[in-house]
Parts: sequence; structure tokens; C-alpha cells
Amino acid sequence: MITGRRAAFILILLSVAYILFRPAAAKVAWEMRAPVPQPRTEVAAAALDGKIYLIGGFAKEGVTGRVERYDPAIDRWTVRAPVPIALHHAAAAALNGKLYVVGGFEGSRSWKPSRGLWEYDPEADRWTAKREMPTARGALGVGVWEGKLYAVGGLGTMGQVALLGNTGATEVYHPATDQWEKKAYLPTPRDHLAVAVVNGKINAVGGRFNSDYAENVPLHHVYDPGSDRWSEAAPLPKPRSGIAAAVLHGKIYIFGG
Repeated sequence: MITGRRAAFILILLSVAYILFRPAAAKVAWEMRAPVPQPRTEVAAAALDGKIYLIGGFAKEGVTGRVERYDPAIDRWTVRAPVPIALHHAAAAALNGKLYVVGGFEGSRSWKPSRGLWEYDPEADRWTAKREMPTARGALGVGVWEGKLYAVGGLGTMGQVALLGNTGATEVYHPATDQWEKKAYLPTPRDHLAVAVVNGKINAVGGRFNSDYAENVPLHHVYDPGSDRWSEAAPLPKPRSGIAAAVLHGKIYIFGG
């Protein structure tokens, strides 16, 4: 029989052993890396072949089509061929070994919504214009699933007038046929949202209404490509827009905003 004193002693030994031999907790920390050669905002970014591409945006001199590539293995940026047209608030994604830049606002100092789709070949360092989106817009989100590019939401022109307003357009690009296909609208149209793909579902997270910082939202909608339907999911803890999203080990991480 184990007495109370002996049981207490065994418990103490087990506790000490756990403290001494438990696996060390993974250290989580941010570190500074090589800065971007040209400071700018409202850029598009995507990872391709282990490198990060930074595209367009607002620079000190105005809107630019500049493209820079970061190699994390050597902590170095290099300049690549610029997008043929200056863009800001565009979206970017990697697909089938190519980089795609979608939508945005065109012009050196303009807020004209773009229908443009540009394909970049990293081997040739060359951009090619592909079939335009049905809906012109900037501040949209994009995701990739099963070899197709999904463009969601954003800020576009309202009808025949020059005023900008939200669109809930969800449009899918098929690289094999260079064709776009319209899908079910995002239930709550918004801009400056983030899009992330997890387990075959397209997640549209956060954003704001009509580019108004005072109208940030915590909304989270999930699109099922199989049924062509959107559903609601757990909202962000805090309303945010102008955010970035990444997926790691089946989880979505939201940054900034």
C-alpha cells in the first residue's frame, strides 16, 4: 500500500522530472531581414519557388510597376522586370510556376480600377498580358485552388459613374484555357480584405466598406468551390482591414491592418 507520505514523495519526483525533461518550448520571435530596396506601400506580394515577389505600389515618386524579388536563403533583394503598367492595390498569387498579378488601380497617380491580369515567367523574366477579369477592381483578395485563381471582392466603379464602390464579385481564372468564370457573389461586398485557402475552401477575412477606415469589419466568409456557395464563419476578434493573410499547417494567420 502506498502511504500518503510516499504518494506525496512520488508526486514531487514526477513533477521535478517533468520540469527537467519536458521538451523545450519552441521560441517564437521576429527578426529583422534585408529591407526592401525601394520603400513603398499598397503593394502586391506572393511567394514563388521559395522567393518572395513584391509588386507595384505607391513610391515616393508616385505609383510604380517595380518588381523586387527576395531570396530568404541569402537575405537579398534583386530587381526584376517591372509590370508593364504602374499599379497599386493589386493582388498577386503563384500558380503553375508562374506569378499572376490581378486587378488594382492603374496609372501613375490614378484610382482607375483595373481588369488586368498579368502573368510573369521567372525563367524568362518577362510579363505577358492575359485575358482581363470581367469586373474591374482594386483592393481585392486572391487565392489558388486546384490550378485555378479565385479573385474576390474589392473596390470598383459603380455602374456608369466614376465613383468607387464595393463589389462582391467572385471570379475564377482557368490558366489552361485563359478564361474567366463568374461565381456566387461574396455575401457582404467589401475591399481591403484578405483571402486564404484552407482544405479546399476560400476564406474571405476582414476588410472595410468603400475604403473607409471607420468602416472596418471582422467578417469571415467561406466559399465552397464544389457547391458554389458562401457561408459565414467565426469573425475576427477585432475589425480590421488592409490586412495580410498566410496559411501554415492548416491554420490562417492574419497580420497587421
